[in-house]
Amino acid sequence: MTNATSQQMEPAPIVACTISRDVQNFDLLIDDMEALLGEGWGDLGFDEAATFLRQPDARSLEFVAMAIDAIDEPDLPMLTSVIRAAKENGVKVILIAEDVTPASLHHLLRDGADEFVPYPLPEGELAGALERLRKPAPAPATAEATPSAGTEGVKLSGGGDGVLIGVHGLAGGVGATTLAVNLAYELAIGGKDKQPKVCLIDLGLQFGSVSTYLDLPRREAVFETLSDIESMDGDAFAQALVSFEDQLQVFTAPADILPLDIIGPPQVKKLLDITREHFDYVIVDMPTTLVQWTETVLAESQLYFALIELDMRSAQNTLRLKRALQSEELPFEKIRFALNRAPKFTDLQGKSRVKRLADSLAIALDVQLPDGGRTVMQACDHGLPLANHAAKNPLRREIVKLAQQLNAIGASDAEAA
Repeated sequence: MTNATSQQMEPAPIVACTISRDVQNFDLLIDDMEALLGEGWGDLGFDEAATFLRQPDARSLEFVAMAIDAIDEPDLPMLTSVIRAAKENGVKVILIAEDVTPASLHHLLRDGADEFVPYPLPEGELAGALERLRKPAPAPATAEATPSAGTEGVKLSGGGDGVLIGVHGLAGGVGATTLAVNLAYELAIGGKDKQPKVCLIDLGLQFGSVSTYLDLPRREAVFETLSDIESMDGDAFAQALVSFEDQLQVFTAPADILPLDIIGPPQVKKLLDITREHFDYVIVDMPTTLVQWTETVLAESQLYFALIELDMRSAQNTLRLKRALQSEELPFEKIRFALNRAPKFTDLQGKSRVKRLADSLAIALDVQLPDGGRTVMQACDHGLPLANHAAKNPLRREIVKLAQQLNAIGASDAEAA
């Protein structure tokens, strides 16, 4: 009886540690650690952490939660040494940060931190981060399509750059994001001999809805990447990507509303350059608002779709865009206009209206997308591409044709188009 009691009283093995200047400053972290691990965790100060983590005993740890705030931020070299010591022994690192600048977070994530969770801790977020660390698949899922191995075996014309396609709605609700999402997905699954690598970038920094249309999480790494693009490389960019069905890589809009001028033309160009370096196709969903870097995306794109509808607001906005670009001597003729919710082939009166609209604006409406009806919005609400929700929808069939044309002509012909 005594032996059984002594066995029950043995302390739980230590499988994790918190590392902080004073863990009492992070009471929510203490609560979450106790909820997850009971008594199976310990606490280390920064001074002793690096030394302990380099010892063989540290290999039994599953992870460490390094909690920092603004006071710790000046000591980045010391924080980096702790992270590297953990990585040397194969210990995962969850970074808990309060009032720390995005540049510092980016630096620590680049130096090896596996997960980032803001403090105060959102409910269940530490448990979610730990669950992601325990899954073996996610780490290679994002890296597979983006870092140095991302272009292995891919043959692209034009010096190895992927085809950049911009999608810009000239009025709210004209279906630009729907086109961007479904075109990207159809390109990703439409290859005959080899499926091309496709990345979808949502630059609607305030109200971008690509993540909603694909039911994807908005990762904190997106904000960190946008805040420090100057020092971004392929590995850092990979951390911000989310995979959809292992077919499509997505750079979502950030979780919070950001000013559109948080990035400028140089930052956008670097973002596009790194993406094109590792992907065959890059689809950029643009905000309706014109900003400084709209010109950058337009200049870098091989194809730039401007979506309109058969209504007065689209016509007026097209004229405004035309005047704005021509006054700045920008390539308005590079824009390829697409008419969404176009009239049916049998609607002769509607076809006549389309012709009058094109003639009055002096533009060509080469791409005409049919009205997919309520099914399209239902697919968006369910977070599914039309291919998965309504494969026979007329809008989906037209987007498939467009994707097949792009896959057929390849990079050089797309640029010529």
